Amino acid sequence: MIPEAYTLEVSDLTVQVVRKRIKNLHLGVYPPEGRVRVTAPWHLSEEAIRAAVLIRLQWIKKHQQNFAQQDRLSPREYVSGESHYYLGRCYRLRVYPTTQAAHVACQQAHYLDLHVREGASRDHKARVIEAWHRQTLKERIPALIAHYEPIMGVRVAEWGIKRMRTRWGTCNIRARRIWLNLELVHYDEECLEYLVVHEMAHLLERLHNDRFKRILDQVMPDWRAVRAVLKKGVPLTTPEPLGG
Repeated sequence: MIPEAYTLEVSDLTVQVVRKRIKNLHLGVYPPEGRVRVTAPWHLSEEAIRAAVLIRLQWIKKHQQNFAQQDRLSPREYVSGESHYYLGRCYRLRVYPTTQAAHVACQQAHYLDLHVREGASRDHKARVIEAWHRQTLKERIPALIAHYEPIMGVRVAEWGIKRMRTRWGTCNIRARRIWLNLELVHYDEECLEYLVVHEMAHLLERLHNDRFKRILDQVMPDWRAVRAVLKKGVPLTTPEPLGG
């Protein structure tokens, strides 16, 4: 069954609802403006969805307020206590000295742990986190491509990750190769999924025309809402580019 997406007004909130073949309802508040999204199973009534939002109303408002108060452009110094954005969630950075290989761990709900040698420079810490970001995306992209290839009837021959100044992704139709922007690691995973689908859709239609939009509508009905998040263009904690 193809997912269905629509909006629902609850109290003073506009809630994006996506119905899928799942067992339980999932509710999330997403950056940068505090977009509210509910993923619900087909059997759940609209009244039940509305009630679930109302029950969590205070929690939603708190998260929206936190997003509004964030300094979206503050440069990162990679010191303990600093806020960092990863896969659509805000984490507090904790820096620990180590004599072993530098690494990053995200094992607790609100903390990002950076292990580096004592006295490591800001640039070194930034490179360690960037390498971890790349690995994070590399671990997630293959499953998304494998999921959508049979659905869309296309095959991706090659994919990669790189920094791009003006685009979230690109597609070489002849080589059947897609590139995705490293900055996607700061946004929630739905944004990465949308970009994978977007670039794969170019293997069926080169232009951003009505046919292209129909392909996205069939595969990912809520793609416009996800695109709106990316159009804001600035995750809550944009790290300074390191090049490459």
